[in-house]
Amino acid sequence: MRKKLLYEGARKLEYEIRHIVKKAELVEKYGQPIYWENIGDPIQKHAQVPGWIKEIIGDLVKENETYGYCHSQGDPEARAFVAKQNNLLNGVQVSADDILFFNGLGDAISKLYRYLPPSSRVIGPSPTYSTHSSTEAAHADSEPLTYNLDPDNNWYPDLNDLYNKVKYNPNIVGILIINPDNPTGMVYPPEYLKRIVAIAREFDLLLISDEIYANIIYNGATTLRLAEVIGDLPGIALKGISKELPWPGARCGWMEFYNRSLHPEFNDFCRAMEDAKMVEVCATTLPQKALPRILGDPKYGEYVAAKNQAIGERSKLISGILEDVPQIRFVATQGAFYNTMVFKDDALRKGQFLKTDNNEIQTLLDGWIDDTTPLDKRFVYYLLATTGVCVVPLSSFHSELQGFRVTLLEENPELLSLTFTKIKEAIKEYCESDKIPV
Repeated sequence: MRKKLLYEGARKLEYEIRHIVKKAELVEKYGQPIYWENIGDPIQKHAQVPGWIKEIIGDLVKENETYGYCHSQGDPEARAFVAKQNNLLNGVQVSADDILFFNGLGDAISKLYRYLPPSSRVIGPSPTYSTHSSTEAAHADSEPLTYNLDPDNNWYPDLNDLYNKVKYNPNIVGILIINPDNPTGMVYPPEYLKRIVAIAREFDLLLISDEIYANIIYNGATTLRLAEVIGDLPGIALKGISKELPWPGARCGWMEFYNRSLHPEFNDFCRAMEDAKMVEVCATTLPQKALPRILGDPKYGEYVAAKNQAIGERSKLISGILEDVPQIRFVATQGAFYNTMVFKDDALRKGQFLKTDNNEIQTLLDGWIDDTTPLDKRFVYYLLATTGVCVVPLSSFHSELQGFRVTLLEENPELLSLTFTKIKEAIKEYCESDKIPV
């Protein structure tokens, strides 16, 4: 080409959560049933949308204006509703003008990092949800900046690590938290959130809180929203409906801007994202119109409580299967619907394998793995090829730890137990395979 077509930072965009689907589909083609544990899609895992929610959506489909554009910032009724919901927390107060809707949080995350200068960095957790880490890295054309979550301390953030990285890197302009966390299922204790706010205050930073799973907390956990702890600092909360309704195909998320009137530069940043959405015209109308009717329905609270209890029970079932596996460091989850397993030091080695009698699948495996393949990814590929269980390697969540992420979404208890028993047996067999005489 006459000039380069591709911005170098675009090479940082990776999403193994979806990439591994292509491999799973090839394995399935050769007769191996697939147990999908790679992505947080409740519908794929047999979740049923309640009839009363379907009725609300069905009624909206009959309304002619549902098919038109909505306001560029979002449907006014939806914006007023979520602003009111935030203000009930008795933290920082917002108005409908502080709400901006997007086509899912992926769209929101893309806009968030796109309008930062390349030299301005946002530090996020490690392991971290890859949409955040890869998009932030792409905007800077650099590796992601991260602070560590500690699996030996319930996956809580290493606050000393965060503080030192912020202190000695003047390019950091913001701190990202994901609460509850993806991929670990950790819920930030209030005292940790308050300490992170104190760090942001000391270094004059923007706070960003991905709260897409904020209403999915169970087994006695408690936390606070960003609005409850941020005080007068600038902040953005990222929220949506895709996980808790469940309606991931709606692609409906939004930002809540906190204290923009107190910080002129932050206000300009918010306005740039509003202008960008105006260029696109608007986000999808139907789910925005549905949001106040569904979340405002008296049945909604009972629905969320019952769903959280069910996820908590699945967490306990998975704990019962995996917590005593000697090769991994197991931490039970308290929020979202993921669990991350970390292999103990030296549990993974290059000579390990799982056997398959399917020659076509073995040929696929041989093509996927070489000497440069991360050790946890090697395990994930062998697990997929020999058992059909499709998980995501922890190295794909920008982590130096070796492990993998699963979901807590399977509605069928027998299938859930079968899947995680397969994982348990595969871990033991794989980690001992290179010790067996040939």
